[in-house]
Amino acid sequence: MPDVNDRRSEWFVPPIGPVKFRIFLGLLFLPYTGMVLAYTVIGATLAETVDLQRIGALAAAYFLALGIAAHALDALGSHGIKPWGTHFSPAQLWGLVAVTLLPAGGIGVYYASRDTPLLWPIGLLEFFFLFAYNMEWFEGRFHTDGWFFFSWGVLPVLAGYVMQTNRLSLASLLVALAAGLFSLVEITASRPYKILKRTPGLDAAGLRTAAIYERILKSISLGVILLAVGMLIWRLTLPSAP
Repeated sequence: MPDVNDRRSEWFVPPIGPVKFRIFLGLLFLPYTGMVLAYTVIGATLAETVDLQRIGALAAAYFLALGIAAHALDALGSHGIKPWGTHFSPAQLWGLVAVTLLPAGGIGVYYASRDTPLLWPIGLLEFFFLFAYNMEWFEGRFHTDGWFFFSWGVLPVLAGYVMQTNRLSLASLLVALAAGLFSLVEITASRPYKILKRTPGLDAAGLRTAAIYERILKSISLGVILLAVGMLIWRLTLPSAP
């Protein structure tokens, strides 16, 4: 009988390839990580002028810190089911955290110290939630949908905008709230979806419900990523002022 807690059959995990490679890609939750990277790009495109190098640097920092380190911490700190099993040892997971957080933090410190001091509070908040959310510190008080809304929806948009401008604006705050709501849709659909995927012997109604949640997750992640790409292309192709 297949293990219902094994998530290698998920839509975001390649169906072929070495098991450890597939598990590693699954661990990264790439469509959802892509959403957060997209939020940083969307925030950046709200600025009056757009610096591509800064967009790339911030996206790299978030990929390292969220895409790899946060998900490794989640695998370490989970008090319940470990869907990726024990293919990676705690030492290997902590190693991933170390080798990704150091360069991610270095990127943030470089720009915050150079000319973007408003990055300091955002970066410190993200660092806190990286551990408090994923390691379920404080009896899981920060491992909630509300803090997910804030840490992986609102803050990345603000980080993207601040990286370009070193300030906040009404537009950036409103777009950040919108991103938080998109993240809330994702996490709200993800929780029952995971329960259904772990339920053995689903009937036809259960399979249809799981398919609906999967469609929501695919749509929200791809939609946000395409929105970011579209906004970036739009900004880069705007005619220069005379």
